[in-house]
Amino acid sequence: MLKKGTKMYSILTGNCPRCQEESMYKKSNPYALSKIFSMNERCSHCGLKYKIEPSFFYGAMYVSYGVGIAFAVAAFVISFLFIGTSLLTTFIAIVGTLIVFMPVIIRLSRNIWINFFVKYDPASVKKHEAAKS
Repeated sequence: MLKKGTKMYSILTGNCPRCQEESMYKKSNPYALSKIFSMNERCSHCGLKYKIEPSFFYGAMYVSYGVGIAFAVAAFVISFLFIGTSLLTTFIAIVGTLIVFMPVIIRLSRNIWINFFVKYDPASVKKHEAAKS
């Protein structure tokens, strides 16, 4: 399902969107909360600078809203429609889901945002290696 070279692969794994060879993050676990925003400056394989411009990832806040809504709707459907809980319990389930998955939502939003602007280019690794030597 997740094939290297697709946007979905880069988004779900957090790998470099250009070469998809390494993680953009210093710690791949989003629940290491002290390092949740810590990113490598550049990809060591293709040289892509992750923070394309100052404050680049502010745009990810807009994506985060949509991703958060998707998680909230999923929590509603599961708790209210499938399990049949009361509205109060459903509300608590939605809030709990958003709190528990906040680190994942933040990372997914950043991954989606950078993938809007950078496309997969497997030849970039060879170009980067040639430029280094």
